[in-house]
Amino acid sequence: MDDLCNSSMKFFSDQQIRFADILLPHEVQARIQVAVLNFLKVLSAPDPAISNLPLINRKSSNSKVSEGILTDVSSTFLSHSFCTRSLMKANAAKAFIRVWKVMEKCLEILIQEKRVTQRELFYKLLCDSPDYFSSQLQVNRTIQEFCAKDVVALLRCSRYSLGIMASSRGLVAGRILLQEPNQEAVECSACGSSGYAISGDLNLLESLIMKTDARYIIVVEKRLAEDHVFNQIPSILVTAKGYPDIATRFLLHRMSRAFPELPIIALVDWNPAGLAILCSFKYGSIGMGLEAHRYACNVKWVGLRGDDVQLIPQVCLGPLKPRDLQIARSLFASGILQDNYIYRHELDVMMQSGQRADLEALYSHGYDYLGKYIAKKIVQADYI
Repeated sequence: MDDLCNSSMKFFSDQQIRFADILLPHEVQARIQVAVLNFLKVLSAPDPAISNLPLINRKSSNSKVSEGILTDVSSTFLSHSFCTRSLMKANAAKAFIRVWKVMEKCLEILIQEKRVTQRELFYKLLCDSPDYFSSQLQVNRTIQEFCAKDVVALLRCSRYSLGIMASSRGLVAGRILLQEPNQEAVECSACGSSGYAISGDLNLLESLIMKTDARYIIVVEKRLAEDHVFNQIPSILVTAKGYPDIATRFLLHRMSRAFPELPIIALVDWNPAGLAILCSFKYGSIGMGLEAHRYACNVKWVGLRGDDVQLIPQVCLGPLKPRDLQIARSLFASGILQDNYIYRHELDVMMQSGQRADLEALYSHGYDYLGKYIAKKIVQADYI
């Protein structure tokens, strides 16, 4: 404890640390206690002052891509640019207090050996501190900022280490058998169109026993098992039903470690959001930049891509939406596309065309066309 106290007058804001640790509950408790002691030490000094909280900047301009040396996997990380939370600034005072309120609740969770979702934590904070937490968004932002980037500056630990469990929308289907500890094995190909629901408990996902005879892992933006593509192509299907949550990314990464010989290919809509979803699986997100390396996978982009637009009837194409343009600007500004010319070119083509295409538009050629489309891409090694 003394060593921690002596080294953490900056609330653990070592600028050389860019990654969040996975810690045991007692280790996180110790770091929270040290942060509080240091805060009180500053207040009780002969020249008392309220220290700012130094936070790693989570803007896209502070993100970079780390290329793997002994692996094909690259990941997003946050550089050394800092911003602050200050009690003395009117526009940041509540955010400053929210960080400490969330830290207090995390300490309670850890002491009680519990785990909660962000939604559950929101209602607890709403009841206890209504002046500071009036909406779910405020809790999400505080947790994401505190646990995904403030944690390195304050505690150097992951969100899961703080007892906050991921809420998952993800599903798995296809040729994989999953067995939770002390439970019967689940054959995911028999789960129907609903698939196997991915738990938000990362410890449970880490302990899964997995067996497969698949030859591919296919990440799908929205659709999953309705047309049983995994019967045409021996594969495991994974979807987060939109932007990937941590649990879905964690399980995909776990599969990539368990079955390193299986290529991971992705099917997303041809629009900036689809590309952003692909990049989240491949590199990790900027928002979770301090933990991105734990979830990044070597995902290959099968489609939809610019060359595939000719397969889609003109009537099925739609104009880019304002949200698409906003996402495109964010992608262009991030470090993700700086060294990936092919992805950048695809985004340029999207913007120049002013159009977007949904993956489901392929079904205009028949309900069995998706399987044929994927099979042709695989045979021709037409993925990037």
